[in-house]
Amino acid sequence: MAFTPIPDPQRVPVVSTDAHLPALSADRLTPEFFRKRFSENLVWQPEIAGDGRLSSRAPAHASVLIPVVLREHGPSVLLTRRTAHLRDHAGQISFPGGRVEIHDDDVVATALRETEEEVGLARQHIEVIGCLPIYTTVTAFQVTPVVGLVTPGFTLALDDFEVAEAFEVPLKFLMTPAYHRRHQVEFEGRMRQFLSMPWRGPDAAGTQQDYFIWGATAAMLRNLYSFLSE
Repeated sequence: MAFTPIPDPQRVPVVSTDAHLPALSADRLTPEFFRKRFSENLVWQPEIAGDGRLSSRAPAHASVLIPVVLREHGPSVLLTRRTAHLRDHAGQISFPGGRVEIHDDDVVATALRETEEEVGLARQHIEVIGCLPIYTTVTAFQVTPVVGLVTPGFTLALDDFEVAEAFEVPLKFLMTPAYHRRHQVEFEGRMRQFLSMPWRGPDAAGTQQDYFIWGATAAMLRNLYSFLSE
């Protein structure tokens, strides 16, 4: 089955938002609550298990880190914008991460290695607290989202081949369903649907920029919201 990316997802119509759902309360955005929730071993199914349609290539295992940075003014999530020349998901907003390599001990090791390689965030700053269920992308990657609490004091060093920039988005914003937009369009004879969480905020230089968080990244953040809402 051939796969063709949606050429301009920002132009796809918004059919609804989830403003009827509550934002996570402040007490659920704390490191203490995160640790407690992931230690409970809940029987839980993700709201969005994947993109819904695979490419023709063989599935591959991968993992990403959802880095929750413990800022004094409130936690934020560190995200990256991929460079424009990459084969997969060029220019898109993503978590640091990548394909599982044979020398990785497990998916957590993959996420930590890829994070250090892509953005220079050393693992001694990261407290891994758990994983969300596998998310299957439209490009046939079976991705394990690894959740980590990040202690400030780190300095980033971006791999400029893969990463155009890194920035942070307040966790409170991402965990507010009123900002979760549902898109739907008929494309190449098939109905395509995806989630987005558009954010306007400062880049590394402090200049206000628009960031279109969508697709798998938005879906995994939505699954994190659902998990923390249980």
